[in-house]
Amino acid sequence: MVEGEVTRGENLRVPPWPIWDEEEERNLLSVLRSGKWGLGGSWVQKFEREFAAYHGCQYGIGCANGTVALKVALRAVGVKSGDEVITSPYTFVSTTSVIIELGAIPVFADINLETLTIEPSEVERRLSEKTRAILPVHIGGCPAEMEGLIEVSRGRDIRIVEDAAQAHGSEYRNRRVGGLGDAGCFSFQSNKLVTAGEGGVITTNDAETAALSRSLINCGRTPTEDWYESVVLGYNYRMSEFAAAVLSAQMKRLDDHMRRREESFRELSILCRGLDGFEWLEVPSYVTRHSHYFIPLTINRNHFGSIDKRRLVSEIVSRGIPCSTGYTVPLSRHRPIVEYLMSRDYAQQELTNVETACRDVIWFPHTILLLHPSEMYHVYRVLRDVSNNNT
Repeated sequence: MVEGEVTRGENLRVPPWPIWDEEEERNLLSVLRSGKWGLGGSWVQKFEREFAAYHGCQYGIGCANGTVALKVALRAVGVKSGDEVITSPYTFVSTTSVIIELGAIPVFADINLETLTIEPSEVERRLSEKTRAILPVHIGGCPAEMEGLIEVSRGRDIRIVEDAAQAHGSEYRNRRVGGLGDAGCFSFQSNKLVTAGEGGVITTNDAETAALSRSLINCGRTPTEDWYESVVLGYNYRMSEFAAAVLSAQMKRLDDHMRRREESFRELSILCRGLDGFEWLEVPSYVTRHSHYFIPLTINRNHFGSIDKRRLVSEIVSRGIPCSTGYTVPLSRHRPIVEYLMSRDYAQQELTNVETACRDVIWFPHTILLLHPSEMYHVYRVLRDVSNNNT
């Protein structure tokens, strides 16, 4: 049962998000009636096993949200105060804020404009003796170029933590994200492809990283010590049984949704390749499965000139197609981040490509791709009209 449909524009009906049915309802009632809403229940462990196995990992550690997943994973792989973590400036603020919370230094590497992910050669340029970790972001569901990043880290004491918050089920060279580095971090926030409103999980194939992550999430406890004895100073970042019960049901439709999004994406890509005003970002050859969390389009400046992308997005939305400006300011220019780096005497690096992406890239949400492929023509028609009008 989908809870109604939202009509957006002439003849285009975009499904609301999230999508759920009787299974989520049954699972929630099961938790409610069990009386075990937190510790002592079985749903969190069940979901952890399911999610880890789906992503080809031995261990899954559930937690409160994707932000704390990143924070815990970085700490579990050894990031500490004063260390440098190289990451993308084209992402949500949490990817950087957690580095700062640990007292470490975010070092921004420029991105590839064809993928919007960090460029391995740019990461290599920013290596120093203080580099402790690389934090690539699989932006919009497109995996970062992991072989290049692994090669950069090879022979150095540098760990790789994947920010896979937007990439549930995506694959890099036939391997699912989350198990390509030392740890992977996923989010289940309201807009994510698998959601319980909030929630997160850390995936890894390393037993030590898994054990420390689980301890940090559970107040520093370990299975071998007394209940009230903390072995490390941790946090209460546990996932609730309610969230796990919903997520277990959500996972059962992920593959079907990915198939539907891929079919519609293929159709939309064929239609949009000839647009004068917008440039289509092709899926790189190394991506063997793409979650399509959002669909990026680049504004053709030769066509539109210096128009603010907010104006174009407003025009697209007014014609009935959900659309977003996406990121408009690189994290490297967010005021609290700039102030933190200045306090540590770190100068800003030039990041030409991310500035271009923040100026020129717009997004369409994944819900559009749940429509039938034949309905992609409506999306194309609006983009064509906006392009022809040269707003």
